[in-house]
Order: sequence, then structure tokens, then C-alpha cells
Amino acid sequence: MNKILWVDDEIDLLKPHIMFLKAKGYEVATSNNGYDAIDMLSSDAYDLVILDEMMPGMTGLETLPLIKAAHPSLPVIMVTKSEEENIMDKAIGSKIADYIIKPVNPNQVLLAIKKSLHSEQLVTERTTADYRAEFGRIAAQQQSASTFTDWCSLYRKIVGWEIELSASSDASIREVLTYQKNEANQEFSKFVRRNYYNWINQRCDESEIPTMSHTLMRRRILPDVEEGEHTTLLLIDNMRYDQWRTIEPMLRGLFDIATDDFYCSILPTATQYARNSLFAGLMPLAIDRLMPDKWLNDNEDGGKNMYEEEFLRRLIAQTGRKLKLSFDKLVRPEAGRRLLDNMQRVYDADFSVIIYNFLDILSHARTETDIIRELTDDEAAFRSLTRSWFEHSELYTLLKLLAERGHRVIITSDHGTIRVDNPVRVTGDKETSANLRYKTGRNLAYNSRDVYEVTRPEDVQLPSGRLTSSYIFAYNRDFLVYNNDANKYIRYYKNTFQHGGISMEEMIVPYAVLKPKKR
Repeated sequence: MNKILWVDDEIDLLKPHIMFLKAKGYEVATSNNGYDAIDMLSSDAYDLVILDEMMPGMTGLETLPLIKAAHPSLPVIMVTKSEEENIMDKAIGSKIADYIIKPVNPNQVLLAIKKSLHSEQLVTERTTADYRAEFGRIAAQQQSASTFTDWCSLYRKIVGWEIELSASSDASIREVLTYQKNEANQEFSKFVRRNYYNWINQRCDESEIPTMSHTLMRRRILPDVEEGEHTTLLLIDNMRYDQWRTIEPMLRGLFDIATDDFYCSILPTATQYARNSLFAGLMPLAIDRLMPDKWLNDNEDGGKNMYEEEFLRRLIAQTGRKLKLSFDKLVRPEAGRRLLDNMQRVYDADFSVIIYNFLDILSHARTETDIIRELTDDEAAFRSLTRSWFEHSELYTLLKLLAERGHRVIITSDHGTIRVDNPVRVTGDKETSANLRYKTGRNLAYNSRDVYEVTRPEDVQLPSGRLTSSYIFAYNRDFLVYNNDANKYIRYYKNTFQHGGISMEEMIVPYAVLKPKKR
């Protein structure tokens, strides 16, 4: 039973209201002045205080800070006769839970109490009921999805419910959603397996081929650059749609969201392939053939993303555009601080590109560091850490500066990431690649039903280090482990975030265009 303290100098006139609350199951104690209320709060525990703003002696506004000093988390509902803005500003500035304008009626008081004490329960009940009603529609949408656009729409809806239900205390309904998402990912994997070859080789109607890594720059980014005098492309490595949804509300005060869309990452959904392809406007096989000195295969030593700026300059020149380009890759925090100290070249550029690697670093840190793994135990915690990082990052400061200077901003990623939990065993020789979501090598052995196999890499425009090399890609939440020391690797990598394979999280990449608000 919740215990309420009601403080009002005319408390005797409120007996009908108090009786009404007691009938609703609340225990209500009363006081007719602030001094006694402070004493009562020091000697007994209460769940909520209803406090009259105008009382003789010590007013409600004078009592409120004393309550908050001793009980900072105790919710206080202010009751006032006045709607004057300065009074409300003082009360709200002192962190009241709610306020009621006199004359009050019992239902008005009950509603304010429910909002303060039972909001989580009410939200849980409402969202649970809404999702149950939506479950069948999502299932039907999944069965009828036949294009990449259909899958984007479904993924948007599932992520929306993930975020909604993360605040719910109903664990069972979250499990239902997880099951439905896994089922959707299984069907999405089949969809990709049926269509990927045709997309890459343009063997189907052009309208059925999504914008992909190697066509994104020509189809979307460069045309968007031409619409604005100054445009910044912010590529946040490893960013999923749910993480974009987490930081997007913080940007709405700075920008109008002109485009909130998706594109499709190529396979493998790994930085070496997807990001080089994005900046070159070419599939990896074409990069390897046209610029063999600038492409390294998985089993070759050296940095795999060393020439992105050169790729982009080459692509811009091929399109005939004359753009003043600024290009920065921020791998460590100090690089972000240095860029903030040298923002003029970003301001002066027609097209500035900033690659931000923090989320990729965070994903790897979660695998390697116990404390980060504990802090990001599930998807909701991973989103929360993403928001906390962004809110205090140089990146957020940078976006504020760009908004002030009137820059259009494009935010996207090269691929997403997925939390894996189902090991799939493979064997290979010592030169087989190490990635957990895809493998490439000469002597791979596996169950073909468990993976998407590409025995001729050139069929999907991928380079082959050796004539007999092949690629395999993991589905959904699978991860690929070798038979040698398999149990050790399963324990270490289970429930870590990985990328390189086929899932909605990895392949359906957010693409947003932000226009600065007019000032």
C-alpha cells in the first residue's frame, strides 16, 4: 500500500478527497503546515507528498526545497491557486513530480498520483496491450515481405517495439518480441540468399535492386550534396538503426530530419569490404582489379582501409563534380578534439567527410573487457551506453557547431552489428580468415544448410586471394567457430556483438539527412 502525506493549511476541507483516496487503496497522513510536514517525513517513510503552495508561516515553495534536501527522490505534487508562470517555474525548477490547479477534484488528484507512482506499471500495461494487438500484423507483414523496402518497413517497426518495450517490466512480452525478431531474421536471411546474386549482377528489374554500399555515393550522397551549399557526411562505423533511433531525439533541437531511410550493406558486412566499396563506388572485386595495390585480402598483412579518401576523390572526379573536399577519420578521442580545434576547413569545404569509429571500438571492447560486457548486458543497455557516449562526445559538440553554421548533415554507417549466441562449427586451414560472421579460405568444411555459401567469389563481385578460395556467411545470430578449441571460443564469443554476416541489423543500414533549423 502506498503511503501519502498531504500538506495543506485547509486540510479539514479535504476530508472527502482523502476518503476517496483511502477507498482507492492509499494510506493518507495529513499535516496543516510545512514545519510539521518536515518532522513527519523525518520520522516516517512516505511514497509521495501532496503540498499546498500557499500556506501561512512557511509556504509550500519554502517547504519544497527542505523536503528535496532531505529526500531528493521523493515525488512531490504541488497544489496551487495560481497559474502564474514564475511560480510554476520555481516549482518545476525544484523538480516537482506534477502540479494541480485549485479547485481540485478527487479524480484529478488520483490521476496525478498515478502518473507519479504508477507510470511504469501503466506504461507496461499499455505497451504490452498495444504490442499484443500488433503481433499478428507484424507476422503477416513478415510473410508478405518481398522487396528490400518491405523488409526495411518491417525492421523499422520491430526496432520501434524493441525501444518501446525496453521500458516495460513485463519480461515475458520482451521474450515474445525477441522470438518474433529472430523469426523475421531467419526469413530475411532466406530473402537475401534468394536475391543477393541478382542484385549484385543486375539480373533483375532495376526497381527491385536496393541502393547498396557501392551505389550509395552516386545514387544518394552526391545528389544530396548538390542540394546544399555545405554538406557533411558523418559515417559512424558499426551503427545500427536502433542506435540511430537512440541519438536522433537529441538532434531534433538542432536539425530537421529531412530523410530517415535505409540502404543495404554489401557482403561481407565488414568495414574492409563495405566501407571501401562505399567510398570507391565499386564492388571489392572491381577495386582489386582496377587498383590492386590498394586492396588487401583477409589473409594479407596491413591496414585494410587506408585509401578511402583517394577512392572518394577518384569517384567525385569521375562524376564530373568539382567539390572542395575535407576528409577526416577519427579513431581516438584526441582526434575528435583536434578536429574541433580546426573546424574552419570543415566549414569551408563544399563536402566534408568525417568517419567516427567509436561504436566499432565499443563493440570490440565489449568482447574483450569484462566491465563493458557487464554494462551492456543486453540490447537496451547497449543502446543506453550509445546514448550516454554520444551525449558527452566531441561528435555531439561537432554537430552543434555544424548546425550553427547551417551545414546539411548526412548520417549513416557502413554496416551494423548483431549479438550472436548460436555457434556453427566449420573447419579450415591456417590461412582461413578469423571473422566470426564470415569466413574465406581454400579448404572450408561446413554444413551448407547452416550458411550462405559462395564457392565462386567473382559471382558476387568479391576478390579471391587464391583460385580455390570461397566465402561463407553466417545467418541471424549464428557465429562461426573452428572445431579446434571450439568450446573455449564459444564461451568467449557467445553474446558478443559481431558483424560480417547476414541479418537485418547488419545489412539494413540507417541513412538520414539533417537540415539545420532556420534561426
